[in-house]
Order: sequence, then C-alpha cells, then structure tokens
Amino acid sequence: MTEHRETGRGLAEHGPPPAGQADGWAVLEQAAGLTRRGEAFALATVVWRQGPSSGQQGSRAIITASGELRGWIGGACAEPVVIREAREVISTGEARLLLLGTPDQFGAAVPDGMTVVPISCQSEGALEVYIEPVLPVPHLVVVGRSPMAETLASLGRDLGWRTDLVAGPGLAEAGASERSLVVVATQGHGDEDAVQAALAVRPAYLGLVGSRRRGAAVLGYLADRGLPADQLDRVRVPAGLDLGHTSHREIAVAILAELVQLRAAGALAAASQAGAPAGPAGATDPVCGMTVAAGPSSYPLDHAGTTYYFCRAACRQEFARDPAAYLKEARC
Repeated sequence: MTEHRETGRGLAEHGPPPAGQADGWAVLEQAAGLTRRGEAFALATVVWRQGPSSGQQGSRAIITASGELRGWIGGACAEPVVIREAREVISTGEARLLLLGTPDQFGAAVPDGMTVVPISCQSEGALEVYIEPVLPVPHLVVVGRSPMAETLASLGRDLGWRTDLVAGPGLAEAGASERSLVVVATQGHGDEDAVQAALAVRPAYLGLVGSRRRGAAVLGYLADRGLPADQLDRVRVPAGLDLGHTSHREIAVAILAELVQLRAAGALAAASQAGAPAGPAGATDPVCGMTVAAGPSSYPLDHAGTTYYFCRAACRQEFARDPAAYLKEARC
C-alpha cells in the first residue's frame, strides 16, 4: 500500500478558505437539504494533500448535476477538474478516487483503481479527492384509491422509494416535481383533471392506467382544452409493461416493472434533467493542459478569432509571448 505523507506548508501559509465558503459541516447540512428535495449531487472530500496546496484534508464540497460547487475543495487548479469528474460520477453513479498533481510527482506508485489527473499549478501541490454520488431514491406519486393504486404504492414502499398515495388531482400535498414518477390510476373518476394537473408538474414519468381507447379519449379531451401536443405525448397510456391479461393488482406489478426498467436504462434521469441549466463550459489551457472554466475568471485571451482560457495569469502571459509555439504543440 502506498503511504502518503503531507510534506508541504500548511494552512498557516495559505490562509482559510475565502469568505462565504461553507466549512465541512455546513456542506453536510446542505447535502441533507438537497437529499430531502430529491436532487442528485456528488460529495467531494479531500482525503490527502501535499503542500503547498489550498485544499486541506477533510475539506468538502458539493457539486450539483449542473456543475455548481458549494464548499471548498481547493483553488483554481483543482476546482474545474473536480467539477468535471463529479458530473461524470453523478451520470454514472460510480464513485472515484482522484489524484491531482503534476505527472512527475507520482511515477509508478499509484494504487489500482485511482484516477490520476495531471494538473500544472504554480503551487506544485497535490490532492487526493474522493468523489461519491448521492442519488435520490425515486419519488412515486400514485393518484387514485383503487386496490391497484394501493398495491402499487405498497410495492413502491417495499423498494424503499419515497411514495405518496393521493386521492384527487391535486398533487401539491405530495410535493410532486419534475423528478417525480406520477401514475394516474383514478380509473374513470376525474382522469382528465388528474392528468392535466400532473402535466403541469412536468414529471419525469407520467402514466395513465386504462385501455388505449380510454387513454385516447382522455388525451383528446385535453387537446380540446388547449393542452399542447408535445405535453400530451409525454403521457404513457396504458401505463406499465404489457404482461398480457392481468388482474388489477397484477397491473401494479406491470407498472412498477416499467418504472424499474426505465430507471435502470437512465431514461428517468434524462427526463428529469431535460431543461435543467447546463453547467459551465470547460476549456483546456493551451500552456499547461489544465481543464479550466470557459469564463471571465479564467484569464481569457482572443487570438486569431478564437478565445483561449488559462489557469493563471502566468500561463496567459506565456501564451501571449508566442502563441504559435503552443498552438503547434496542441496540433501534434
């Protein structure tokens, strides 16, 4: 096992995180809030450092699916890399251990399973960061009071899903959102109102229990009410996998099977993230090769009609002195 030792100067030299940055415990409180709201995010923790580095052992940060970082994980060198890797962790659902530093710092002494990300920083420090996904359990909202609806709600709870069973079309009491899975099982008792209320929430999944004929009548009525076709097309009718002739309670199994199948394929996550704000664009510093945010804070420089971004002012100055040298290297 490789032993890591802190060999640089500590916090006294670099000072505390900037004002307004959350400390480790505050980050965990924010994580609890995101979990309650059903939002996916990644939790990044510094597990080792080699000074000089502004990141400290135990430093934590939350990275949202849109790329927002809350907390403190390190300076301008580490943050863009951690954000990029964290968004990948959220997407795949698999944790990873990162080793950030210059390539010549580690050599062959890198444990299996660790992702090495070369960065070139003025401080010449290094960080080991563990990034883990925190993915919310599905939120299932079943509208209706039939035996089938009660069975579906019970099955959802058995899977550990957050499940709400509501009688009428109002979904406010269930806290339904664009991440929710809504199944309308009113079965002829106000189907149209229930589907219209659910469409207003724009859930990740919306299914209507009923025959195709009944579904066509409901959607046709809503179209006459003025609901746009692109919204009505999102309604799955009949809800659930086609398992042939089944009883009412077996229909609940078919619906849950469809939801599990869609979730395993990533379709529900893609639907809930549709329309979400995109994260910050990334760029590569042409001098040191670091990943940086493509924004005004990354020392932008226009050259020959292209804007380049840099991790620090020194890299920008190096590029400005001889752009052709670095652009030639980039083409090789």
